[in-house]
Amino acid sequence: MKGVIILRKKGKLNPHYVGPYQILRRIGKVAYEVDLPNDLASVHPVFHVSLLKKCVGDSTSIVCLEGLEVKENLSYVRSLVEILDQKVKKLRNKEGTFVKVLWGNQLVEGATWEAKADIMSRYPHLFPSIPSLA
Repeated sequence: MKGVIILRKKGKLNPHYVGPYQILRRIGKVAYEVDLPNDLASVHPVFHVSLLKKCVGDSTSIVCLEGLEVKENLSYVRSLVEILDQKVKKLRNKEGTFVKVLWGNQLVEGATWEAKADIMSRYPHLFPSIPSLA
C-alpha cells in the first residue's frame, strides 16, 4: 500500500469520524468498502469493521467536507467567523478574559472558549482599537 493515505486521528481535538458514507460491499468477514467522495480519492476505500461506526444522526460527531478545503495531509485551516460571548474567569490569584469563538464550517454548538489575548493577536481587526488617554 505504498503511496496510499490512511485516515488517522492526529491530536486530541481532531474529529473522530468523517462521514457519513455509504457502504458499497462487504469484503471478507471484517472489511467493508466505503463510497468516498472525490476529495478523499487518495484514501484507501477499504476499512476494518472496528474503524466504522453506525451513523445515528448526531450532527456534532460528523464533519461536513463540502466547502472545506482539505489538504493532501487531510488537514484544514480553521477560520474565525464570529465572537459570540465574553467572560472573565478567576484563576487563584489572577483573572483571565475568554471569548467564545464560532469557527467556520461548525455549528454554534461547536464554538470554543479561547483566551482573548490569543484571539486579539491573531485577529486584531475584530477588536476596536482602544483610544489613548490624553
